[in-house]
Amino acid sequence: MDKAKEDALIARDPEITWEDEESLALDNYNGAKALLDVLDQEGVELIFGYPGGSLLALYDALLDSSIRHILPRHEQSAVHAADAYARVSGKVGVCLATSGPGAANMVTGIANAYMDSIPLVILTGQVSTHLLGTDSFQEVDITGITMPITKHSYLVKDARDIPRIVKEAFYIASTGRPGPVLIDLPKNIMAAEVNEPYPSKVALKSYKFFTKGNPGQISEAARALAQSKKPVVYAGGGVITSGAGKILQEVLEKTNLPVVTTLMGIGSVPSKHPNHLGMVGMHGTITANLAVDACDLLIAIGVRFDDRVTSGLKHHFATKAKVIHIDIDPAEIGKVIRAHIPIVGDARLVLEEFLTKINPLAIQDWWNELRSWQKQYPLSYEQDGRLNPQTILEAMGKISGEEAIVVTDVGQHQMWAAQFCPINQERHFITSAGLGTMGFGLPAVIGAQFAKPDSLVFLVTGDGSLQMSIHELATAVQYHLPIKIVLMNNGVLGMVRQMQKMLFNERFSQIQLDANPDFVKLADAYGIKGRRVEQADQVEDALKEAVATPGPFLLDFTISPDEVVLPFVPAGQGITEILEGKE
Repeated sequence: MDKAKEDALIARDPEITWEDEESLALDNYNGAKALLDVLDQEGVELIFGYPGGSLLALYDALLDSSIRHILPRHEQSAVHAADAYARVSGKVGVCLATSGPGAANMVTGIANAYMDSIPLVILTGQVSTHLLGTDSFQEVDITGITMPITKHSYLVKDARDIPRIVKEAFYIASTGRPGPVLIDLPKNIMAAEVNEPYPSKVALKSYKFFTKGNPGQISEAARALAQSKKPVVYAGGGVITSGAGKILQEVLEKTNLPVVTTLMGIGSVPSKHPNHLGMVGMHGTITANLAVDACDLLIAIGVRFDDRVTSGLKHHFATKAKVIHIDIDPAEIGKVIRAHIPIVGDARLVLEEFLTKINPLAIQDWWNELRSWQKQYPLSYEQDGRLNPQTILEAMGKISGEEAIVVTDVGQHQMWAAQFCPINQERHFITSAGLGTMGFGLPAVIGAQFAKPDSLVFLVTGDGSLQMSIHELATAVQYHLPIKIVLMNNGVLGMVRQMQKMLFNERFSQIQLDANPDFVKLADAYGIKGRRVEQADQVEDALKEAVATPGPFLLDFTISPDEVVLPFVPAGQGITEILEGKE
């Protein structure tokens, strides 16, 4: 086969078709080499993985592969790192672990990616096929364990299937509503000889998804918008996944529509955009919540009406509104909130057509009402000279500019970051939203930095979350990653304490972290520079030092355990039942 034809066969187009149907013949090699070759064909540049006995053939083959392997300190961290890599890069993340405990340690990370619709291909080692079902050493049924939290899974029983399965896995993970796909790889399959071609196309008759929305439904949505007096756009993570941020801004600016975002939707519209009312839901802005409650048309794009927004109360959420729901997953339409105008399709493609059918709106009275709420209920905090989290995050935003990527862990610091970090680009705010996984942050910031090695990347974390994956400081050092860790250190499990304080009459139970280490000394033990900050007037200088210092840097900010995230809609309360009082 000549070189030109070989190059043409390797260059796939976006529809997974080939101009030449002839397959590219491969030299004889084993399953491990075949796997790496197909990964390379899929454009994989790096894998986050942890070795073990069932994967020795694969790790041997990696020595001769162009694919870079990143070694975290725990298998769960490998998944979180691949997850964040996918969120920032827009590519499919790939992670790898051995059989038994290695695979089982990945479960939380897989569930996290599944909840947030992140495209991953997870590779797990497995015992040899003749030992399956015998409870052999380090055997677990990982495909069975993860069935509810994967989009699809494979147990490879014939090495000749590897090229086809890997190609299908990437296709399934990245199309439709994205999600994790698991491939379980028995030890003897990795060592078996393979002489199968890289498949020319994907043929999955049972796997269908819609990309373009129904034109009639889009036209109906445009008519509903023209008749509306109080419309609101409700933008979620699907806007970012589909790359619909720019077209959404065009829709907003053509019509002068107001917009609110979910936690996953942060960055879909710039924080500084004049039409942006803020995040909606439990810790959203009061204006955003009041707007959704009062609107007569809610245009929901790439959202799943999570209970953190609706409080699970379908009869108390946007009750005055006709609902347009745009989502690529038909299972989401009507699952929580009735959609009067359902549109199944890719958010970007639907909005592109929607833009051609809409006109400027005469909704100045609605904007007057919204602006009055913004003036009455600003997102504010007491600036009394104390070191508080809002001051830290606002200073961080000022120093880092619009190019920085912000990764968060889970807890109070996560919500403060969502409220006060200026995020003006898609894929620049990375957080565990659906599952709320403490310990996500440190491996995730590592994955984000690998995705954008030249970008300034911050981790906003808490002392509880950081200790759940603190071993990954070693990974940051090993790969010379210039991550900047902003630690909100209050000595407690802050979000749990806040709920016990506000909802359980200050009956505090098991939230005190009395044995916290000296985090600056601990960072130093890993070879990371650090600094403790206890005064508000030290914040800017400390952040500037961290940014200017090559390599990783940890800033340990001492904040009060009495700091609370406000506004706050208690779980099970209506969206307007907002606690906004100060301490």
